[in-house]
Amino acid sequence: MTTTVVHPVDEKLPTGRLAALGLQHVLVMYAGAIAVPLIVGRALKLSPEQVAMLISADLFACGLVTLIQSMGMTQWFGVKLPVMMGVTFAAVGPMVAFANAVPGVDGARAIFGAIIGAGVVSMLIAPVISKLLRFFPPVVTGTIIAIIGISLMRVGVGWAMGGPANLAQSVDVPKLVAMVDGARATAAAAAASAPAAMASAPAMKLPGPIPMVDNLNYGALDNMAIAGAVLLFILLLVKYAKGFVANISVLLGIVAGCAVAIAMGKMNFDKVGKAHWFDVVTPFAFGMPTFDIVMILTMSLVMIVVMIESTGMFLALSDITGKKISQPELAAGLRTDGLGTLIGGIFNTFPYTSFSQNVGLVSVTGVKSRWVCVAGGVIMVILGMLPKMAAFVEAIPQFVLGGAGLVMFGMVAATGIRILSTVDYKGNRNNLYIVALSVGFGLIPLVAPRWTQQMAHALHPLLESGILLTALAAVMLNIFFNGAQGDTAASIEAAKSAEAH
Repeated sequence: MTTTVVHPVDEKLPTGRLAALGLQHVLVMYAGAIAVPLIVGRALKLSPEQVAMLISADLFACGLVTLIQSMGMTQWFGVKLPVMMGVTFAAVGPMVAFANAVPGVDGARAIFGAIIGAGVVSMLIAPVISKLLRFFPPVVTGTIIAIIGISLMRVGVGWAMGGPANLAQSVDVPKLVAMVDGARATAAAAAASAPAAMASAPAMKLPGPIPMVDNLNYGALDNMAIAGAVLLFILLLVKYAKGFVANISVLLGIVAGCAVAIAMGKMNFDKVGKAHWFDVVTPFAFGMPTFDIVMILTMSLVMIVVMIESTGMFLALSDITGKKISQPELAAGLRTDGLGTLIGGIFNTFPYTSFSQNVGLVSVTGVKSRWVCVAGGVIMVILGMLPKMAAFVEAIPQFVLGGAGLVMFGMVAATGIRILSTVDYKGNRNNLYIVALSVGFGLIPLVAPRWTQQMAHALHPLLESGILLTALAAVMLNIFFNGAQGDTAASIEAAKSAEAH
């Protein structure tokens, strides 16, 4: 009698344990999963109901793509490893740039069109990307991840302050009107007293700068105190809690912050009460997407970076679980990144990649079964069809998210720095130039937001993302200095380190 040995990756656990472990994966990724729709939805200036719709769509698509990736769907899709899929932070920069240029529903439709186009491109080039890991050694991936975190930090700070920096002050309209009226009167008097031969309409000049008034809601001390309390609570959990509780410290910090905000009367549930208990996520809820070739190209470049990261993540997960994956299986996993992105665009959400927090959880718990992630995917699909849950998330005050955002986005930057710490700078000084110049290019849109104003408008989405500029600069500089010979083993080890991204 022979017994078939089932690999731990394919082991089907008892239903109760499967559900509990699946919920654990969901809770670990939940804070990161809801961050992107909140950032992009508010950048688009969508209504609270529309932002809640983005959150529902995001959770639904997270679950759907996770099912495809972990279970497999034909030989073409799914790496069949314990992978949880979520929205990538790498795409936030270009999407916010799109949103700032064209806010509202029109901007959303343009973003979804770019995502659909990038999804199709990603599926087509997946087999090629699976062979390009050598072009993305730790000096490249570490720099990209660091600049992703640095770029997102202004979002976290903006949440804590109560909005982006441009909301700190507004024009003092009554004073400005008085200044304009005074300037007009002065100009008229000057014209009347001048000789007729010399009388010409003198240019009206304001006597001083445009008067501004401080926004009392920006940087309010009570709001910043709550953000600080959330941050402190997370740090206490990180230091004193162990295991699973420590892994969901950011989520628990947000919950604690909500409790404080409710006690202070700064959070209400009016929108939650009006939301349905159950609803189906529908495709093209914002209307038919629009397609712009430059936007599609921009998002496709982002997806190349995302898929390279996924390549390292899949190889790291293969190493952790002890299940070797072939080149076709690797391509199937990357093709699912593209399919997930296509699904995201259709269902009003964003590009998808494997969540490294969950890869780290597999390593910590030692539970290697992919069916745990299948259970997590089912839970995410269910959460996506509960509008009240999305409405609750949308109702969380920005300053509560600010305390969590500083940790969440700061950890992304710190992860990049940790990967860069493994790079050889003594034996290869050229790596210093790669990091220095790539970070410099990535900071251009942060320190000079209007640096593209003299350039063709069609190029703005491509050039206003520091993440994209860093990725292009790092790859090209690495090829220039180091050629095409990369250390695949070092890239896999870097992927193992990327727990916060």
